[in-house]
Amino acid sequence: MAGGGQVEKRVKYKSSVKDPGTPGFLRIREGMLLFVPNDPKSDSKLKVLTQNIKSQKNTKEGSNKPPWLNLTNKLGKSHIFEFENYPDMHACRDFITKALAICEEEPNKSAVSTSSEQLSIKELELRFKLLRENSELQRLHKQFVESKVLTEDEFWATRKKLLGKDSIRKSKQQVGLKSMMVSGIKPSTDGRTNRVTFNLTPEIIFQIFAEKPAVRQAFINYVPSKMTEKDFWTKYFRAEYLYSTKNTAVAAAEAAEDEELAVFLKPDEILARETRQKIRRVDPTLDMEADQGDDYTHLMDHGIQRDGTMDVVEPQNDQFRRSLLQDLNRHAAVVLEGRSIDVESEDTRIVAEALTRVKQVSKADGETTKDANLERLERMSRLAGMEDLQAPQNFPLAPLSIKDPRDYFESQQGNVLNVPRGAKGLKRNVHEAYGLLKESILEIRATGLSDPLIRPEVSFEVFSSLTRTISTAKNIIGKNPRESILDRLPKSTKDEVLHHWTSIQELLRHFWSSYPITTTYLHTKVGKLKDAMSNTYSKLEYCGRILLHMVYCTISLRY
Repeated sequence: MAGGGQVEKRVKYKSSVKDPGTPGFLRIREGMLLFVPNDPKSDSKLKVLTQNIKSQKNTKEGSNKPPWLNLTNKLGKSHIFEFENYPDMHACRDFITKALAICEEEPNKSAVSTSSEQLSIKELELRFKLLRENSELQRLHKQFVESKVLTEDEFWATRKKLLGKDSIRKSKQQVGLKSMMVSGIKPSTDGRTNRVTFNLTPEIIFQIFAEKPAVRQAFINYVPSKMTEKDFWTKYFRAEYLYSTKNTAVAAAEAAEDEELAVFLKPDEILARETRQKIRRVDPTLDMEADQGDDYTHLMDHGIQRDGTMDVVEPQNDQFRRSLLQDLNRHAAVVLEGRSIDVESEDTRIVAEALTRVKQVSKADGETTKDANLERLERMSRLAGMEDLQAPQNFPLAPLSIKDPRDYFESQQGNVLNVPRGAKGLKRNVHEAYGLLKESILEIRATGLSDPLIRPEVSFEVFSSLTRTISTAKNIIGKNPRESILDRLPKSTKDEVLHHWTSIQELLRHFWSSYPITTTYLHTKVGKLKDAMSNTYSKLEYCGRILLHMVYCTISLRY
C-alpha cells in the first residue's frame, strides 16, 4: 500500500543477518521510518528518523537471495528488512532515497537563506547592478536560479571576480613592518626624577619578537610565571642600555648577578641555529669560507662597532659585544619577510606563541636529515660540471622563417598535385575514364534525362556557392584569423547559439565542481545539471535543423 506521502509494506525485521526475523508492517514517511510487529507483545517495534539514516544497501534481483534492504544509521547500527518481493523493496528504497534528498536539501536551503540574510546591502546592490548592466548575465540568472537548477549562492560563487571589483573586497596585500630599527626607539626622560619611560606599541613588540627569537622565548618562559610583563620589558631595555654604553665589563658583571638579564645580553642561540640551518642549504659549490681571507676588520683603524665608535673589548667579554652590522642585517631580513602571522591581539603572549608556532612549522619544513643532506651534496656535486671540460654545444640550426603563411598552404597543395607518381598508370587511367565518360554522354544523348534528381539550376547554384566558399577559404588562410562561421549566420540565430554555448559553459563549471559525489544533495544537484544540459543540447540541435531549412529555402526561392 502506498499513499501520497508514505509507503507501507509487509516485511520481516532482522536485527542481524542470522536473525529469523519478526513479521510486521514497515511504514515510511518523508521524515520517519516506523516498523510495527504483528505481535503486539513483541519488543521489536522500531522508529528511525530519516535524517539519522547514513546509507542503504539492497540485494540484487536475480541473485537467488531474498529481497533485503539494509539501512545503516549514523551510529553504525544496521536495520535489515526482508520484503515479500523485489517490487516492494524497490518502492521502499526509492522512497527513502527521495526522503534523504529532501532532508539534505532542507539544511542547505536554510543555510542559503541564512547566508542571503547576512548579505550586506552593498553586496545586494552590487548584484542588482551587475544584473541590470549585463543582459546576458541576467538571462542566465533567470534561466538557472529561477528554475531552481542552481541556488543564488552557487550562481554567484563562480563570479567572485565581478563582485570583487567593488570596494567591498578586502585588500589581500600583506602588511609590512616599519623600516625603523628597534635600537632607534627613543624613550621619554623625566628631568626631575631621572626616570626613563619607553612607550611600547603592539607593532614595536611584534618587531622585537621577530628580530630577536631569544627575547620572544624568554617572554614565554618568564611571563607571568617568574615576573610581570612590566618587569620583563624593564630588564630588556636595561640590557639595551648596557649595549648602548659599549661597556662590556659592566654588562658582564650585571649578567653574572642577574640570570634573567643575562638572557638579553648573551648572543641569540636560536638565531644562530637558524643561520646555521640556512647555511647548510646553500649550494656546496659556493665556497663561502674562501672569503674569510678578505677580512681586514680585525686590523687597526678598521671596523665600525655599534653606533659608529671604536671599542677595545677583552676576550672574556666578547660575547657581550654586538655590532651595528649585525643589527642592521637582522632588521633588514625581518622587514623583507614582513608579517608572518595574521594575529591582531593586545595580548603579548598570544602574539609570542603564534610567532613561535609559525617559526617551528617553517623550521620543520626546512629541516633535512643527515642522510638527505649527504645525498643532496652528492647530487649537486655530480651536477656541477666544469664548462672548460665540456664538449662544444654548437649544434647546426636552420632558422624557421615563414613570411607569408599562404606560401606554406599553397606549396603543400602544389606538391600534392605535381607529384609525378606512376606516369604510365596515370595515362592509362585517364584513357579509361575518358572512354567511360564518352559512353555515358552518348547514352544520355540517345535516351535523355527523364527524371533528374535535382534541377540543373539548383545544382549549379549549390556548386557555385561551394566553389566560392572553398576559394575564399583558400585565399584567406593566414590572412583573417578573426573571421568566424558564426558571422555568416543571421543575427538572431547567432545570438541564440552564443547564449546556448554560454549556458553549457555555466552548467559544466557547476557539474565538474560537484565531484566527487559524496552526499545525496550533490547527487540531486548533478542530476538537475545533466537534465539542464540535455535540454540545452536539444535546443542546439533544433537551431541546426532550422538553419539547414533556411539555407534550403533560400536556394529554392531563387528559382
